[in-house]
Amino acid sequence: MTMIQSGKGFVDLFPPKSDVFTAIESTARDVFTRYGCRELRTPIIEFTELFVRGIGDETDVVQKEMYSFPDRKGRSMTLRPEATAGVLRACIQHKLLRQNEVLKFFTLGPMFRYERPQMGRQRQFHQINVEVLGASSPLVDVDMLFMLHRFLSEIGLTSLEYQLNSLGCPACRPTFQASLENHFRDANPDDLCDDCRRRMHTNPLRVLDCKVPGCKAVAQGAPVITEHNCAPCRTHFDAVIGLLGRSRLQIRLNPMLVRGLDYYQGTTFEVVSTDIGAQSSVAGGGRYDGLIRQLGGPDMPGIGFACGLERLAMLVPEQPEPGMDVFIAAQEESLLEKALEIAQVLRSRRLSVEFPYAQRSMKSQMRSANKAGARFVLMLDKAGQEQCSVQLKDMGSGEQQALSEGDVAAYLETRIAERSRTMSRPDE
Repeated sequence: MTMIQSGKGFVDLFPPKSDVFTAIESTARDVFTRYGCRELRTPIIEFTELFVRGIGDETDVVQKEMYSFPDRKGRSMTLRPEATAGVLRACIQHKLLRQNEVLKFFTLGPMFRYERPQMGRQRQFHQINVEVLGASSPLVDVDMLFMLHRFLSEIGLTSLEYQLNSLGCPACRPTFQASLENHFRDANPDDLCDDCRRRMHTNPLRVLDCKVPGCKAVAQGAPVITEHNCAPCRTHFDAVIGLLGRSRLQIRLNPMLVRGLDYYQGTTFEVVSTDIGAQSSVAGGGRYDGLIRQLGGPDMPGIGFACGLERLAMLVPEQPEPGMDVFIAAQEESLLEKALEIAQVLRSRRLSVEFPYAQRSMKSQMRSANKAGARFVLMLDKAGQEQCSVQLKDMGSGEQQALSEGDVAAYLETRIAERSRTMSRPDE
């Protein structure tokens, strides 16, 4: 019978890589909660119209990359390619949005895009998203960047560049788009790819985001969007730059920065790394002040960012695999039930414990203890008709001592707590 394999771009994650994902997610929950965000879980399948209206029908995501299919009633459904549209749909549907109130949410989970698998990006990939709704102050933009920086720092990332731009608003962007279209027309549009020859008339900003070498060459010398910003956009962006200038967070202004989704306007940012080759973006986001209204909600501002876990995992410093606290080795098969009983007691005290489910030689059990990285081995042997003897071996020092069965749990709890404090203490 032919073996069934996973589809292209759909990857199984085993330890230790899955452990890295778990650690990143745990840090995200910790950091984002400190900034007042709460976790929201939305469906991974939505009506296709949500993403067409939200992301923009001229984007590569909508035109080429969405996993869309009809349900049994013929309605077009899509596996979510990004998180923001679903978060806003949920807030609008459940009437959570009220003027003068700020909502802060974060989400974690898989996204789906039908594209060529590449380093740090698969067809099923995983994102961490943060959305802040109902606040228009430049302070929010800066606080979001600080939160992103805090999160990336706490997972161990240091060699990063924070890039910043302003994409204007519906009042000033049309003037820039007209100027951009003229530039592409004068710069020889035949050098553009087929998609960008169409985009230069329908949505010329998308040309700036194209990765085709010919399109990137034509984009050189294109008009700068910040030079076309209206007075309110300039005032807002200048305030953001001023606040960042008084902080320790180093920012590079990048007038060519255009996010790949149409809903961004105003402050836009991206975090890039030179440690993972050409696919250097590890996080990005910005303002989407008109999106809530566009999706049927009230006219309220919003800002958010997303981080790809696959790329973050490539940059996170390698961590030692977590070891087991205790391995219980039984000298005889009749002691396996006793091992089970002791294991439950120790686990109730939040210790990690393994024991064999079938009788094996002590030599084999000790190999298993080493493989599990056990700190201690609890060796059980028959001492009499109804009793067993207990020997505790410290796998680090090799020391071994006898214990009474009743003292095992409290003694191990104390020893492991002492060792944890010693390991976490900074060098003197």
